[in-house]
Amino acid sequence: MQRRGALFGMPGGSGGRKMAAGDIGELLVPHMPTIRVPRSGDRVYKNECAFSYDSPNSEGGLYVCMNTFLAFGREHVERHFRKTGQSVYMHLKRHVREKVRGASGGALPKRRNSKIFLDLDTDDDLNSDDYEYEDEAKLVIFPDHYEIALPNIEELPALVTIACDAVLSSKSPYRKQDPDTWENELPVSKYANNLTQLDNGVRIPPSGWKCARCDLRENLWLNLTDGSVLCGKWFFDSSGGNGHALEHYRDMGYPLAVKLGTITPDGADVYSFQEEEPVLDPHLAKHLAHFGIDMLHMHGTENGLQDNDIKPRVSEWEVIQESGTKLKPMYGPGYTGLKNLGNSCYLSSVMQAIFSIPEFQRAYVGNLPRIFDYSPLDPTQDFNTQMTKLGHGLLSGQYSKPPVKSELIEQVMKEEHKPQQNGISPRMFKAFVSKSHPEFSSNRQQDAQEFFLHLVNLVERNRIGSENPSDVFRFLVEERIQCCQTRKVRYTERVDYLMQLPVAMEAATNKDELIAYELTRREAEANRRPLPELVRAKIPFSACLQAFSEPENVDDFWSSALQAKSAGVKTSRFASFPEYLVVQIKKFTFGLDWVPKKFDVSIDMPDLLDINHLRARGLQPGEEELPDISPPIVIPDDSKDRLMNQLIDPSDIDESSVMQLAEMGFPLEACRKAVYFTGNMGAEVAFNWIIVHMEEPDFAEPLTMPGYGGAASAGASVFGATGLDNQPPEEIVAIITSMGFQRNQAIQALRATNNNLERALDWIFSHPEFEEDSDFVIEMENNANANIISEAKPEGPRVKDGSGTYELFAFISHMGTSTMSGHYICHIKKEGRWVIYNDHKVCASERPPKDLGYMYFYHRIPS
Repeated sequence: MQRRGALFGMPGGSGGRKMAAGDIGELLVPHMPTIRVPRSGDRVYKNECAFSYDSPNSEGGLYVCMNTFLAFGREHVERHFRKTGQSVYMHLKRHVREKVRGASGGALPKRRNSKIFLDLDTDDDLNSDDYEYEDEAKLVIFPDHYEIALPNIEELPALVTIACDAVLSSKSPYRKQDPDTWENELPVSKYANNLTQLDNGVRIPPSGWKCARCDLRENLWLNLTDGSVLCGKWFFDSSGGNGHALEHYRDMGYPLAVKLGTITPDGADVYSFQEEEPVLDPHLAKHLAHFGIDMLHMHGTENGLQDNDIKPRVSEWEVIQESGTKLKPMYGPGYTGLKNLGNSCYLSSVMQAIFSIPEFQRAYVGNLPRIFDYSPLDPTQDFNTQMTKLGHGLLSGQYSKPPVKSELIEQVMKEEHKPQQNGISPRMFKAFVSKSHPEFSSNRQQDAQEFFLHLVNLVERNRIGSENPSDVFRFLVEERIQCCQTRKVRYTERVDYLMQLPVAMEAATNKDELIAYELTRREAEANRRPLPELVRAKIPFSACLQAFSEPENVDDFWSSALQAKSAGVKTSRFASFPEYLVVQIKKFTFGLDWVPKKFDVSIDMPDLLDINHLRARGLQPGEEELPDISPPIVIPDDSKDRLMNQLIDPSDIDESSVMQLAEMGFPLEACRKAVYFTGNMGAEVAFNWIIVHMEEPDFAEPLTMPGYGGAASAGASVFGATGLDNQPPEEIVAIITSMGFQRNQAIQALRATNNNLERALDWIFSHPEFEEDSDFVIEMENNANANIISEAKPEGPRVKDGSGTYELFAFISHMGTSTMSGHYICHIKKEGRWVIYNDHKVCASERPPKDLGYMYFYHRIPS
């Protein structure tokens, strides 16, 4: 270990052992099978450690594995070596030096050529006229830390030289996140120029859409030929659908469709069924105008106004960002900013709020050694690893240090500049959490509320053993639906993670001022005079809370008492109160002309919030329940054949419908059964099945069918439902036990993962509650006739109920006309004072604009 200390004790690892020229080839011979040349599709990480935010700019540089092409900082490369046995790494280091000054104070000409071959961002705090950069690359062989300087064409084997050149010249694995490349990757549809549009009088309203075939109200696509609104499939969008848009194309041959809800002044999501890929439509505004959607007007509003016309919106930006106020920068643990990757502020704001919550800090950063030690072989593709990395980056203070005092600059800058990294880039985290999601994987602005729910879903799916920090947000909503004709009621419960408050515009307390402002504004526009100072509607929070609790009409309500559709009203109450209450103000809507509109309002959000009066009370004396009868299932003609043969192969279950139902809070196995027994006819039909069968004792039991002899899915057993007669290979068991795990644990993990080594390691880490039970394992090994290990009956949704009294500790604000444009920032109360997080800038807040927020985070006050 002395050699390791020598290497790591000096910047750039210059203390490593250097080889004589004749020994290099001999030294590399045993490692040649592990050195690979990057192939097309390989992700080569040269800019960022998989476990930290170290880079070649960091003091210890970066180590790139020459087999997996993962990168590791100085503190983490040994872990990868111990876990994989991979010995050869390329060490990358960028040196930053102050230029030598002449007698007159100017920089002297360089006495040697700088080598800059790494594609890195330069430090914004450094003036390029004052500093020079030099990149260094060398091979390091573990465990003895031998160093081979690069380039070294004469002594290195040809394969090694080719591999090194390929690594150094490889492109960034985050190419799709770069602002200049994302949009250009979409091809222009060959049908866009001469698209036929039927003159059938169809006009699309700005809201209230539903699929023309199945009444689904999300993931809807507008066919640009005939104006049909139909649902998509799972591969269009993660929210799922029944595929009626695709079926319509097969029936009619109309090639292009646009996704409703994505239309902005900058474009929309367009899909070509014929070309089978997302495309660009250069004439999209014209094609949408055919159906009454006025994108041209939206463009004029967004880009064509004069400076004096946009003053009200500029004012909003100034107020929320506290412009004009000298803000004091904050440094240290918990005061680290996140660099903007180009419209990534929605993610940054949410993650700052999330990691200000102790439960998330403990679950990830508190378990950092265990999570990192048992991370999968590719930690860049593991949610828990990347969450822990981000949390540590934000909370450690390692990447948020105050600038060096002026009197120390001369001493520090004598030979080599050691830049202080302020703020971290969430590029790897964003790439993982957004992959396969069509919106978050783009470079466009997104809705912070939608990302919050997406993140909660990922936390739920990747829970660490029995620990699930998102439990703090989960609560139960009691929905009471009353048939207006019979007065009978039905009570149901559902899971939710945030409270959505409507904006009660009619309750504005300054209506006279608003009317006067509107008249003055119109007069100024007509006469081309400067607009008056903006007057915002002042809405009492109590009015918004009242609007939330009022009954609302239920569209297409089917009364089981009347056995027919009828008028119905619904009221919602809290069946439980969460530990942390997230409140969203519903500020965004569409006008009749399809122009996105934002309620630019001021709401007096309270620091202390009491919603105990919204506690659900259940069935009341004198109330009569609606009969427990399900509405008749209307089977589309194209699905009757499928219904006649309901026993589909379990591998064909529509997982998109399963996940839609699971996200409502129903047990996963119940969702799989519902989709299976309704013949893959979609989430809505499966939901009806759930309502009918949810009281049955085996409701949440694993799916079993005649002819399949047991569980229908890998999720049906806590151990993966793998046959027990499949004895794990002894050599794989030996590999796991050599890492320090028990033999019984290794056998159990391999059986649970069909003898997959990497998945077995993940299984062991995700089951920390495992206890050695020799009798149990002996019974497993000796009982060749056993089929599966039964899963304990799942419990209902876990909630942390308590008092409904809360205190505000964070809020996220939005600036701009739409959630798909503009900017997000976050304010968090820390150590008794408010702090503003505006991308990488973190400052003490002087005037936190609590009345202009979009999402508010409250924590429960202990009773």
